Amino acid sequence: MTVPDDPSRRALLLKLGLLFSGFVSMLLGVPIAGYLLSPVLRGRKAAYGSWVALGAVTRFPPGETRLATYRHPSLNAWDGETARTACWVRRVDDDTFKVFAVNCAHLGCPVRWFAQSGLFLCPCHGGAYYADGSRASGPPQRGLFEYAYQVDRGTLMIRAGEMPTPGSTADASRERPPCA
Repeated sequence: MTVPDDPSRRALLLKLGLLFSGFVSMLLGVPIAGYLLSPVLRGRKAAYGSWVALGAVTRFPPGETRLATYRHPSLNAWDGETARTACWVRRVDDDTFKVFAVNCAHLGCPVRWFAQSGLFLCPCHGGAYYADGSRASGPPQRGLFEYAYQVDRGTLMIRAGEMPTPGSTADASRERPPCA
């Protein structure tokens, strides 16, 4: 007497479980692979060296520091308001600007400009910076990060595709000597 080749319930459930696991893995794997490969597929490198307009030079009077915002060049369609990035623009004289990242060099908290004292102050840990961006006091070990800038036909432009870091724009010679 021969036994028919009917699959047992255990074997059937095992095959259904493997099929379901493969389907779920595919549902999760395709978006994850797309996310990881998107910089390669979309060619975002062009955004990292791009220049972004902050506005007309006349918006920034000599001797004053103003907050400016721009849309980050490497944004996604779903970024919304988070793609708007702030920076501080100080016009030193008619031809010279200083454009600072809004983030403290200590832990990245947003610094504010206080014209009365002529200082940028960080609310998180008491970091203070002079008007030229150099460190005044507090826990930061260096001055504010600076963006590269250029003036093109009366418009102030910054290189905003990359976040300024100590390796790319730090200038240790700007540090002030300690008070005697």
